Amino acid sequence: MIITIVGGGSTFTPGIVKSIALRREELEVEEIRLFDVDKERQDKVGALVKWILDEDLKCGIKLTVTYDAKEAYTDADFIFSQMRVGKYAMRELDEKIPLKHGCVGQETCGCGGMAYAMRTIYPMMQAIDDAEKYAKPTHWILNYSNPASIVSEACRKLRPNARIINICDMPIAIIDVVAAALEIDKKDIVYDYYGLNHFGWFTSIEHKGEDVMPKLKDYIMKHEILLPEAYLKNFKGLIGAGENENRHAKGSWYYVWKGVYEIMQNFPETLPNTYLNYYLQQKEFVEHSDVTHTRANEVMETREKMLFQGIDKYLSTGEIDESVFYAGSHGDWIADLAIALKNDTKARFLIITENRGAIPNMPFDAMVEVPAYIGKNGPEVIAQNEIPLFQQGLMMQQLNCEKLLVEGCIEGSYEKVLKAFTLNKTVPSMKVAKEVLDDLIEANREYWPELK
Repeated sequence: MIITIVGGGSTFTPGIVKSIALRREELEVEEIRLFDVDKERQDKVGALVKWILDEDLKCGIKLTVTYDAKEAYTDADFIFSQMRVGKYAMRELDEKIPLKHGCVGQETCGCGGMAYAMRTIYPMMQAIDDAEKYAKPTHWILNYSNPASIVSEACRKLRPNARIINICDMPIAIIDVVAAALEIDKKDIVYDYYGLNHFGWFTSIEHKGEDVMPKLKDYIMKHEILLPEAYLKNFKGLIGAGENENRHAKGSWYYVWKGVYEIMQNFPETLPNTYLNYYLQQKEFVEHSDVTHTRANEVMETREKMLFQGIDKYLSTGEIDESVFYAGSHGDWIADLAIALKNDTKARFLIITENRGAIPNMPFDAMVEVPAYIGKNGPEVIAQNEIPLFQQGLMMQQLNCEKLLVEGCIEGSYEKVLKAFTLNKTVPSMKVAKEVLDDLIEANREYWPELK
């Protein structure tokens, strides 16, 4: 059993490896491979991963650190994909360029998300092709490279037969917060959800068979935020990336969790995914954003800095500080999904998949985010009822934006990409869409296909 992690130099890699290693009996994993194009970064992360496997857990799993696609993928059973093309330097531009024009600056939503997607689509296709060429015929790619919704649409259009499951951990992070707020065990929570990735709604949340949505709504209305009091204390300082910390409860995320309350004051029937704030409260999010210091800067000053300073200290002194790397829901979610596929458990997960009638009043080929049972043959999607007009209208606007972007990227069509930017709900006008797009083209010349 071989698991390859694409984007091995990521700050999330140590936590993911720990999650895999702690489930080594269920996964029967013998080798973990790290694959990245940034040798210096991956070598440092690889040193920490080796300590986790050999010294911390003493689990006997072989570690291979490679920069060669053939070595990375040959005979792999699972490929965990976590690409960040352009790294944090480009994320910073994704966030700051739209803000300069009065638009939401966010890494996966709005103009920044579209910019990130256009850097990621073709590297993702290359990973699919390499896996098809070298990995086992029964391999599965578990993709959580952002922005997952647009990357999923590109996969559907360009590689429709790929053995890939697209996933996102944000709904799980929300459930973690719900469990902490209500002081219940998240393992006993079952929820229903529909939408597009980073664009959806929880319609029910049950704990041991009890509907806890009324309690949750009361909690949110009383506290005017969806966060436990213990989490709120962390916003005074952005540091704290240990395994018991929630990485979505730092700094600028305060406004996102506060926004859940603000949305539910007006639309209380469902619990929104926090990312909907960027679309429903775009004006307000621009107003409380700082164009000189965005979420990218927060991450570089905390998680990135802490991890690599910790690794440098370990390499120079041999002393390790486990608090410098995050291990939690992000890695657990991916490892648990691999277990469900391998062991045919039919466990329930939220995945991004072609609609095919799962949401009756959405297009057949829409890439939607819905619950599914996962077994050895892949997802068995759980059908939904027709969704309300408000949600359907929002989803159709976002879906068509994403489809136009993918088509424009494939065809090299400036007009289609401009239409995608114009259609996005975070952009106030066609003129602004063009200004933002032209600036992003200049910033992404090294990464984007040429647009004509």
